[in-house]
Amino acid sequence: MLKRAIIIGLILSVLVGGLISFAASGKQTITFWTTDNEPDRVAVYKQVAQNFMEKHPDVKIEIVPIDEGNISQKISAAAAANNLPDIVRMGIERVAIFAAEGLLDQDMAEQVISSIGESDFRNGPLSMVVDPATGKYAAIPYDGWIQAIWYRKDLMKKYNLTPPVSWADINAAVDKLDKAEELEYALTLGTDPGSNYPHQVFEQVAISNDVWPFDKEGNVTMDTPKMVAALDFYTSLQRGAVPGAHYWRTARETYELGQTAMLFYSTYIMDDLVEGSGKEEGGKIEIPVESLPQKTGFASKMVGPNGSATYGQLVTLGIFEGADSATADVVEYFLQEGYIDVLSLAPFGKVPVLKSAVDEWKTLSPFFESYSDETLNQIANGFENMQRWLFRPDYDPTERAVIGDIEGRLLIPQVINRIAIEGSMTPEQGAKWLQDRVEKMLADRK
Repeated sequence: MLKRAIIIGLILSVLVGGLISFAASGKQTITFWTTDNEPDRVAVYKQVAQNFMEKHPDVKIEIVPIDEGNISQKISAAAAANNLPDIVRMGIERVAIFAAEGLLDQDMAEQVISSIGESDFRNGPLSMVVDPATGKYAAIPYDGWIQAIWYRKDLMKKYNLTPPVSWADINAAVDKLDKAEELEYALTLGTDPGSNYPHQVFEQVAISNDVWPFDKEGNVTMDTPKMVAALDFYTSLQRGAVPGAHYWRTARETYELGQTAMLFYSTYIMDDLVEGSGKEEGGKIEIPVESLPQKTGFASKMVGPNGSATYGQLVTLGIFEGADSATADVVEYFLQEGYIDVLSLAPFGKVPVLKSAVDEWKTLSPFFESYSDETLNQIANGFENMQRWLFRPDYDPTERAVIGDIEGRLLIPQVINRIAIEGSMTPEQGAKWLQDRVEKMLADRK
């Protein structure tokens, strides 16, 4: 009996000693899920984490690469298992959903933004992460890309045209430049019914006229007079466009070849305008226009009859409920000391949300040297007016799912093609066609 008591005592002593030792030397573990999941990008995230850990030996950061498309399922499974990550890099469209489910630590997000300084963030990204139910910041803006009309500044000046920002100025440019001796057409319009490109361009046009898929009561609003006007404006641009149904590749190549004067594209095109983009059959486009980037302007903001809009993507860092106390410090580090390292992974697609980071961001690619400081500043300012149908914070998960279906099923490109290329629909008929299908999609989801 005595022997047994001694053994039990020894075991308890070892266990207690181990716990004491663990408590004394144990680290806070921060789990960071990132959708920057390519091996070279993960390596940079791990290096930034390592730099933080060297300064904070009591913290361990685990970088976990994940796919963007699987975030919702993975978070649901982690919540069910009571094992949520501390930090998740995710698109802005996820924030409202997770906030509504009570999964985000909004107080810690507010703490990070306050510590960095609200005034250093662009106003547009900050407004997009506000939870309307609480009035708090639900996540922290991180980076993103901007879509714009890239246009020939030299030809605009020659023909006394205003930069293509308003609908009226875009129309004037199409009419004048379609007849310019230096060009074949004014632009290439996205009209391919099998491509998502027309949807991306048209959505900016729609929002610039205050067109949204649902109203505040949840009713489908795809056949309003504003939608008809947006469809009419967009498809009428085909009068000065390359004939036939086209998508981003033709739009990019005709601009690079000097055949057109305007191009709808994201900031990812910046290197292509310098050295030529890759052709589908192999090789690269040879750019005949000397100093094309210097002759290219950037109009990210579109002004319509009933509003204005910039289209793009905003990436955020979400802090989840139950996050370790050191999580705020880790997020702040990734937005301060480690920020430029992450932005350098893809400078064209990672436009900084912090004003203080813009000057250093401009040095991250030798291709930036081919662009004017004015253009680079316009890109950095592009977040200020950015909108997407998916970004509306008052849309519920069902409405967001339907918006995803609208895009996934290519409804907008089909209508645009039928109006602009086939001529089998009018804008009014196209709007009615969209209304009927979206109403059915919404009913099927309920």
